[in-house]
Amino acid sequence: MVTEINLASPDFKANPYPTFTELRTTDPVRQTKLTNERRGWLVSRYEDADLVLRDPRFAKDIQHALTPEELKGYYPSQQVTPEERERMIDFSHNMLAYDQPDHTRLRNLVNLTFTPRLIERWRPRIQQIADDLLDKIQDRGEADLIAAYAFPIPMQVIMEMLGIKSEDRDKFHVWSNMIIEASGNPEEFHRHRADMMDFHDYLVQIINEKRADPADDLLSQLISVETAGDKMSEAELISMVSLLLIAGHETTVNLIGNGTLALLTHPDQKALLEADPGLMKGAIEEFLRFHGPLMTATQRWAREDLVLDGTQIKRGDYVMVLLASANHDPGVFGEAETLDIRRHDNRHLAFGKGIHYCLGAPLARLEGQIAIGTLLRRLPALQLSVAAEDLVWRPGALIMGLRTLPVTF
Repeated sequence: MVTEINLASPDFKANPYPTFTELRTTDPVRQTKLTNERRGWLVSRYEDADLVLRDPRFAKDIQHALTPEELKGYYPSQQVTPEERERMIDFSHNMLAYDQPDHTRLRNLVNLTFTPRLIERWRPRIQQIADDLLDKIQDRGEADLIAAYAFPIPMQVIMEMLGIKSEDRDKFHVWSNMIIEASGNPEEFHRHRADMMDFHDYLVQIINEKRADPADDLLSQLISVETAGDKMSEAELISMVSLLLIAGHETTVNLIGNGTLALLTHPDQKALLEADPGLMKGAIEEFLRFHGPLMTATQRWAREDLVLDGTQIKRGDYVMVLLASANHDPGVFGEAETLDIRRHDNRHLAFGKGIHYCLGAPLARLEGQIAIGTLLRRLPALQLSVAAEDLVWRPGALIMGLRTLPVTF
C-alpha cells in the first residue's frame, strides 16, 4: 500500500506515475484525510474518473451535499474580517462551483465566444504574439521558456479577449500563481488573503471602468448581460472574470511547458514532429494525456451514499479525480507510459468530461499548436540546459506545471 500522498509537493510531481500505478492496482478509490479532518477519496482509474466527472450524484457545490448545520463545521475556523469573508465568497460564484441549472445559465453567457469557429479567428494574432516573443530571445541562444514564452502567450490572448490592458499582465501573474499554488492548502490560501483582497478590488475597478466605457470585448459583453437583467449577479460577474483570467491561461502555460519538455526528453518524437508538422494536432492530444496541465479535477462532493468500484462513499465525502493517473491507465491506453504523438483514439481526460468539460479547450489547443510548432520551427537545436531531474515543479494539488524551463538553442 502506498503511504500518505502529498499531491501538492513539487518533489512528488517530478514523477508521480509509479505511485499512480500502485494506486490503480491496489487501491483505486483511496481514502485520504482532508485538512479539516473530514474524509476524502482519491480516484485513480480511468473508468471511475470518467463516471465521477459525468455523474450528477457528485456535486460541484458543497451546499448540495451537506446540510446547513453540517456546513458550519466543515471548514477550519480562520481569523478573517467580515469584509474579507464577503470578498472571498465573491470568488466562489463561478461555473466550476455550480451545478445545474446555474452552471448552464452562466456557461451559456460565454459559450459562443469559445466555439472552435470563433477561436480560429484568433490564429493570426496568436501567431503574431508567438513570433514577437521569439524575436526578443532568438539571438540570445538561451532562455527560460516559461517566463519568456509559455506564460505570456495565453495571458496576452485572454487579456485581449476580455479587453484588459496588457500592462497589468505581471499583476495577474502574481495573483494567479498565488491562487493556483495554494490549491489544496487552506493555510497557504489564508496566508495570502491580503493579496486576494487586492485581486478582488482590482477586478471591481476594471469592471467599473468597463461599465463607464464599454468596448467590443468579452468583459463589456458580460457587463451588458449583467445590467440587462437578472442573469448574472455582481458576485457572479467578479467570479466569472477571475475564472476566465486564471483558467484562460494556466492550462495553456502548462500545456506548452510540459509538451515542450516531453519533446526535449523524447528526441525521437521531437524529430518525428519536426519532420512532419502535420502531426501537431495529434501531438497536442498526446501531450495533454502524457503529462497534462492538471493533476486533479476540481472539487466534487457525494450527494448521497453510493458505491464506487466496490468502495462505500458517504454523502458529503470529498471526491478527488486524479486526471494524471486516469490518463495513464493501461486498461484504456496501450503502452500508457510511452509518449507517442501518433497515438490514435486518444480519449484523455485532461479537459474533464460531462457538463464541466473545459470551456477553453479549443483555445488551449490552438495556442498549444501554434506555440510549440513555432518553437520547433524557429529555434533549431532546442535542448534543455539543465538535467530533467533538476527541473522544479510548481506546488499546489491542482496543476502540473514547471516553475522554469531553461533551454539553449
